[in-house]
Amino acid sequence: MGSIALEEPVPAEPVDPNADLSSVLPMTAEIRDGHLWVGGVDMVELARTQGTALYVMDEAQIRNQLREFRKWTAFHWKDVETVYAAKAFMCKAMCRVVHEEGCMVLCASGGELAIALAAGVPASRIQVHGNNKTIAEITEAVDAGVDRIIADSLLELHRISEIASARGVEQSVLLRVTPGVKPDTHGYIQTGQEDSKFGFGVNHGLAMEGVRVAAALPGLRFAGLHMHIGSQIFALQSYSKAIEVMVDFMRRVLEETGQSVIDLDVGGGIGIKYGLADEPSTIEQFGKVVVDGIKEECESNGLPVPRILIEPGRAVVANAGVTLYTVGTIKEIPGIRTYVAIDGGMTDNIRPALYGARYECLVANKADQPRTEIVTIAGKHCETGDLIARDTPIQAVETGDVVCVCSTGAYCQSMSSNYNKQVRPAVVFVNAGEARTVVRRETYDDLMRCDVV
Repeated sequence: MGSIALEEPVPAEPVDPNADLSSVLPMTAEIRDGHLWVGGVDMVELARTQGTALYVMDEAQIRNQLREFRKWTAFHWKDVETVYAAKAFMCKAMCRVVHEEGCMVLCASGGELAIALAAGVPASRIQVHGNNKTIAEITEAVDAGVDRIIADSLLELHRISEIASARGVEQSVLLRVTPGVKPDTHGYIQTGQEDSKFGFGVNHGLAMEGVRVAAALPGLRFAGLHMHIGSQIFALQSYSKAIEVMVDFMRRVLEETGQSVIDLDVGGGIGIKYGLADEPSTIEQFGKVVVDGIKEECESNGLPVPRILIEPGRAVVANAGVTLYTVGTIKEIPGIRTYVAIDGGMTDNIRPALYGARYECLVANKADQPRTEIVTIAGKHCETGDLIARDTPIQAVETGDVVCVCSTGAYCQSMSSNYNKQVRPAVVFVNAGEARTVVRRETYDDLMRCDVV
C-alpha cells in the first residue's frame, strides 16, 4: 500500500449525533447501562477479557439469515439450494452452522475444502469453484466426491476429465458463464462483464464451446450453468438482465447440443447495509426477482425450471459481525482532523484501504451517548492509507475506550494478514449470553511456525 492524499474533512450530509445504529449492528445488539451488548454479552467486558482487536459474530443472526434465504427462495420455487460462499467468512464452526441450517458450502480453494470437510460437512453438500484451480485442488475435490465443480476454462475441463477418468468416476460440473452484465458496484468486485477474468463469455461463442467440450469429455457430467455478476449489488435489475441472458443461453444449448441444464446457479452478491444511508434490497425481494425471474424466463423459452442455486456470503455474515479495538494514541491536527489510533487496522480489515469501504463506528463503553465528534480511526500499521474510518462521527473518545466498528463480519477476517508481523485477532461467537472462541488469537510462535533456519 502506498501513501495516499487525504482530502479535507467535508461531511457529505449533516451528522445526526443521535442517529440510530441498529440497522448496521447485529440483530441482538442492545444498550445496557451505557455499554453495547451483542448476543447477551457485554462487548466492553468481552474486549477486556479476550483482548483486542477482536472479531465478534452474532450466531443468532447468522442462523436467521440462512433461514431467511431458504424461506424466501423456497416460497417461490421448491427446488432451490442456498450455497454459502465461504470466502466471506470461514472457520470450522461457521461451516457447522451452515450445514446445521440445511445449506451447502461453496469453497474457492483447497484450503477452504479442507476446512469444510474437517468441520464434518459431507462432500455431497460442498461445491468448488475458482478461476485457476491447481491440479492438486481438482484432485482433492474429485477424490472427496464434491457435489459440483464449477469449471472456469477449457483447460480445467480437460484436467477434471483426466483426473475423474483415471479414478473411474464421473464428476458433475457446472460451466461458469459471464453474461456480459456490468452491475453498479465497485470495479474490483464486478465479475460478470465481458472482459472479466472469470468464466466463459456468452457473446463470443466461448460458453457454447465449453458446453460441447463438457458434454463430450469422459469422466464429466455436464450438470448446468453458473454465473456471478459481482458483489455488494443494490440494483436487482442487474440480476434480471443476467437471468434473461442465461435462460436464453439455456435454450440455445438445448437446441444446438441437446444438453439440458439441470442446475442454474445465479451466484450471490446481494448488497448489505454498511452505512446508515445504504438501502439494500431485502432477501424477500432478492428471492422474488431471481427465482420468479428464472421461472418466467423458462416459461417464455419453453424450458423446464432447473434446480436453482444461490450463493449468499456477505449477506449472511456482514451485519452479524463487529470488530472491537482499544483506543491508544489520540492526535489532533488543529483545523484539519483528529486521529484516533487503535490496536488493529488494515491487517484485520483491508477493505477501506483496498476499495474505500466505509463503516459506522461507536464507542462501546459510551454507547448511550451522542456521536458528537468527527474523527479518523487510524490503524497501527506503517501505511498512510491504514485508516478504518475517515472523518466519521463518534462519541467523545478517550484513550482506553473500546471502539466498535459495525458490519465487519464479511471479508475482514477472511482477508486478514500478518503485515508488520501483527497477529491475527480471535473470533468469538456470541449467543444467548454465552461467548465461545471459534478461532483463537494468533501468537508470536504462530508467526514463526513456518520459518526454517
